[in-house]
Amino acid sequence: MIITKTRQEIEIMRQAGRLVAQVLTMLEKEAQPGVTTEYLDGLAEDGIRQAGGEPAFKGYRGFPATICASVNEQVVHGIPGERRLREGDLLSVDVGVKWKGFYGDAAATFAVGKVSPQAQELLTVGREALNQGVSAVVSGGRISDIGHAIQSYVEGKGCSVVRDFVGHGIGSQMHESPHIPNFGAPGNGARIQPGMTLAIEPMVNQGDYRVQVLDDGWTVVTQDRSLSVHFEHTVAVTDDGVLVLTKG
Repeated sequence: MIITKTRQEIEIMRQAGRLVAQVLTMLEKEAQPGVTTEYLDGLAEDGIRQAGGEPAFKGYRGFPATICASVNEQVVHGIPGERRLREGDLLSVDVGVKWKGFYGDAAATFAVGKVSPQAQELLTVGREALNQGVSAVVSGGRISDIGHAIQSYVEGKGCSVVRDFVGHGIGSQMHESPHIPNFGAPGNGARIQPGMTLAIEPMVNQGDYRVQVLDDGWTVVTQDRSLSVHFEHTVAVTDDGVLVLTKG
């Protein structure tokens, strides 16, 4: 069942989203060669708690950290640890915040120092894939229109879209209906309507779309070990259009 939100609930989610955006901005500045992902995780937790929020991921289904920190061929759900970032790495960071009973969720991939032209191009494709997905959120449209827009753009750039992990509804629960695949034909799925709050999150691979989960039970990597990027926003559908709740 899809749960629509009131204006007041959407405003609370906007507050959560602003905090998520602030944390991502901080982490982008701190993601430098030599820094560990564990250090970034501690900064994120401190920032969220000092602002009065709760880390949404920590303890969620047993996840041990505040952020997901995925490097290079790691797609999503990387566990922060002692790994030190190196010049040329791509670091994908996913941040979730619980604020007054509602959630905000966003992700971005950062260049660590100077990256290769190929990595820079993948970053560009990933960012624009998210823009394409958000632009496809139109009241009266269908959920599958979002994934179709993302897939069409990404594959047109010679990259691939991960199939095994998808976007989702979000609100008083981190994951709500509907599922939002980043691929597929348009015109299917639930009808988009005011009050919906959605987490749109394309995961874009430089090579093949297939992925696998490592032995830690969390970290997802590309099967061919090609680079991957992850971008995400939480958005709200209103009578006046679509609000991106996780913008700074």
